[in-house]
Amino acid sequence: MTQSQFQPIVFGGLFIGVLSALPIVSMGNCCCLWIIGGGTLTAYLLQRDRSEPLPLGEGAWGGFLAGIAGAVVYVAVSVPITIVTAPLQRGMMEFLLNAGNDVPPEFREMIETFGSGPESIILSAGVGFAFMLFIGMIFSTLGGLLGALMFQTSPQGPPSMPAPPQVPPPPPALGA
Repeated sequence: MTQSQFQPIVFGGLFIGVLSALPIVSMGNCCCLWIIGGGTLTAYLLQRDRSEPLPLGEGAWGGFLAGIAGAVVYVAVSVPITIVTAPLQRGMMEFLLNAGNDVPPEFREMIETFGSGPESIILSAGVGFAFMLFIGMIFSTLGGLLGALMFQTSPQGPPSMPAPPQVPPPPPALGA
């Protein structure tokens, strides 16, 4: 991998990881929007400085690597966000449990113990990384392939229009 390929992959991975880790913005990933967008961004950045079209395989490979980088960035960003928002989430869960009087005691105990302690943050980070790695490698590859198709530049410029067909002149009128 050369320096010219490294930067687009890092930027694509940052796009995927940061937008997927932010609490409200991450809802855009319900359709893998940020993951596909990161692969497409990688292909765009790979194509930008070239005069010849980006090969589809190189666009897909760049998207694949951006998906891996995105999973790493996702964990690095989501763990601090989870640590900061954990007390707020715990307070909301307690409020919901106290508001519902007909919650079974077994379910109440399970909810109260879940999410308390650093082991739950480590577990959620591991599960989140595995999920983002698996989904990211698939959909960012598709995004890279899509980007290579969308942002292809033609080496000879835009295609020329074909010449209009030649129509023979009409025959002269008989009575003139």
